[in-house]
Amino acid sequence: MRVLVTGGLGFIGSHTVVELYKAGHEAIIVDNLCNSKKAVLGRLEKITGVLPKFYEIDCCDYEKLKPVFANEKIDAIIHFAGLKAVGESCVKPLEYYENNLISALTVARLMREFKVKNLVFSSSATVYGLTDHAPVTEEDPVTSAINPYGETKVMIERILEDIQKAEPWMNIALLRYFNPIGGHASGLLGEDPNGIPNNLMPYITQVAIGKREKLHVFGDNYPTPDGTGIRDYIHVVDLATGHVATLKKLETNPGLVVYNLGTGKGTSVFEMIDAFEKATGVKIPYVVDAPRPGDLAVSYAKTDKAERELGWKAEKTVLDACADAYHFQKNNPNGIE
Repeated sequence: MRVLVTGGLGFIGSHTVVELYKAGHEAIIVDNLCNSKKAVLGRLEKITGVLPKFYEIDCCDYEKLKPVFANEKIDAIIHFAGLKAVGESCVKPLEYYENNLISALTVARLMREFKVKNLVFSSSATVYGLTDHAPVTEEDPVTSAINPYGETKVMIERILEDIQKAEPWMNIALLRYFNPIGGHASGLLGEDPNGIPNNLMPYITQVAIGKREKLHVFGDNYPTPDGTGIRDYIHVVDLATGHVATLKKLETNPGLVVYNLGTGKGTSVFEMIDAFEKATGVKIPYVVDAPRPGDLAVSYAKTDKAERELGWKAEKTVLDACADAYHFQKNNPNGIE
């Protein structure tokens, strides 16, 4: 299968490209490099033995993206491309709505125009909003997220649902991710954020190599066993194999399907610090700050639907993810250069 991977040089996208080749597929990457680096291409070639075809194109640009669809035989699309920092989305809502919605609409328009029938959309657990229970299931209501980034995912999900109803020949999977962490075992690929990390794991790894002085823990008085927020942390390689399993599902022409991709269990911030120290032997100094507005106390997935319908489940542990994330950070102290 020839798979167009938008945002294919990013954290999740690059690991998914590796797993696509491992499963015998071919990847065509489109990325505008706004939050990724072209050097990832060479690293993908080192890991897979194949240099993927790459187009430096913004998915919002219909005229530039159209020739990719016209000239490449595309069997399926995995749409990762989009802005994804929760905090930044609150400061720049216009940019987030514009970029994320227009890129998804452009991909969907070209998908219809060129009769590409299979699409996997990179959604998020943020679509569940301020849920008062865990684990969350695919049947839980999706009404309103708690930040502009999450709202873009809610809106795109609704748009894709409407498109699939109108175009029943299309197969669309909405994959709701929880918290991807880790990196490729080679140390060549990992999470490489611009500036100060928004996510817990890259912040921990940057503290571990001395790039940052200490970790900031946002709140320690949540109604959880140790007072810190609990999240479902999934190894990025497991997340990537979930996409490959989803493509196989789409070949059965299921129409619209929705899956949570997570581990099915939660880990608190303090538990993550402890796991990292155990996995690496590196002590992580931290300071407790005030909780961030809108942060949930607990969020983790119920994942039995993915296991039942995709034959997929997360295999790697939090300790595995800590070791792999640290391996990448040590090998790339200044990120991928």
